[in-house]
Amino acid sequence: MHSLRKSTALAAVTALAFGVVGCSGGSSGSGGTGQSSRQHDGPAAAVQKPPARVMKLIGDGSTAETGAQPNQPRFQRLAPGEKPPQFVVFSWDGAGEDSQKLFSHFREVGKENKASMTYFLSGVYLLPGDRKEVYDPPRHPRGASDIGFTDRQEMTDTLEQIRQAWLDGSEIGTHFNGHFCGSNGGVGTWSSEEWKSEIEQAEGFVRNWKTNSGLTQLAPLPFDYSKELVGGRAPCLEGQRNLIPAAREMGFRYDASSVGGRQVWPSQLGGVWDFPLQDIPVPGRAFETLSMDYNFLANQSGTTKGDPSKRDYWGHQMESGLAAAFDRAYSGNRAPLFVGNHFESWNGGVYMKAVESTIKSVCRKDGVRCVSFKQMADWMDAQDPAVLAKLRKLDVGQAPKEGWPAFLAAPAGASGSGHGSAPAAARPGADVS
Repeated sequence: MHSLRKSTALAAVTALAFGVVGCSGGSSGSGGTGQSSRQHDGPAAAVQKPPARVMKLIGDGSTAETGAQPNQPRFQRLAPGEKPPQFVVFSWDGAGEDSQKLFSHFREVGKENKASMTYFLSGVYLLPGDRKEVYDPPRHPRGASDIGFTDRQEMTDTLEQIRQAWLDGSEIGTHFNGHFCGSNGGVGTWSSEEWKSEIEQAEGFVRNWKTNSGLTQLAPLPFDYSKELVGGRAPCLEGQRNLIPAAREMGFRYDASSVGGRQVWPSQLGGVWDFPLQDIPVPGRAFETLSMDYNFLANQSGTTKGDPSKRDYWGHQMESGLAAAFDRAYSGNRAPLFVGNHFESWNGGVYMKAVESTIKSVCRKDGVRCVSFKQMADWMDAQDPAVLAKLRKLDVGQAPKEGWPAFLAAPAGASGSGHGSAPAAARPGADVS
């Protein structure tokens, strides 16, 4: 599942010092739990205990309705003067379980550290290679894929991790399908209609994996993907301009394909939340790079098998960069930190170690919420737009000079719950059960 994918991804992207690359062709993914009881500076209420689940099969039985996703926080509007939580989103491109078992490993890391995550599944990971002709990619021959396909054992292992990750409370997003990059038919050249076809096929591979693989003895995935799929990240961070209209039409609530976002509060783009990879420090260097393992690699070694004598330094450099990015938000404007990763052992696995250490060091801090992108969208939707507009005025690392109570105090004459007249439950996405 991984050798072909890596060589193609590296050939398709040039390493640039300021981090405008963001290869997204990884191989496996992880999950975590929802949030626990509300703390003094965060608006996440207690996680609801799920009722007994009743299964209703969908289509060929690849998926099933089993009720609301468990382990989801119930978000409220910020109270007047309340400091925002520090959100951190760990996301995984291409999420699949291969022989490295990194999906299952990081799913356990997430559970242990109260971290929900987003797993961007590549749809072709649920399509066996002997059925590759089922995939009809835009601007490429039927059955083509720059990350190959899978075998039934890896597919079985991936399905189990997807199933458990959703039950843990994490999100299964999409990394789309064939991972085509560059100017020769890559996703950056696709029209909105071609993106729509890609999204429909990505959803279809999840909804019909039993038909496509013959693995009819396996249990269904416990969710309706047509409802659960609300966001994705484009291969190599290309093509967002034409992706957004298609994504909105297909019911997406966010997109995570932007390049070079700053650590400021997000806004919407074309009616969906724009959650970019962000420029973060590279300790010891005079530039910043994108908040993704691949971009540190591109600026350090430019290869997945760099000088072994430098690997520990490279891993420490990424870990320190993530820590610096977290600290300047946590003590500053409280803007969410978005981190992208691949389930890969590049340069001896130093980036995996850096990410794991970061999860363990930040997710249990007071006021921190390690959430999925879907949960991030839930919280944003629950807030008063006037409050979000005020938060966006804070620059990178900038805390309010007058302090949070004064900065987010209720305007004169305001009454009722929160900053606006409408309670949180009246706004889309305010309550998640």
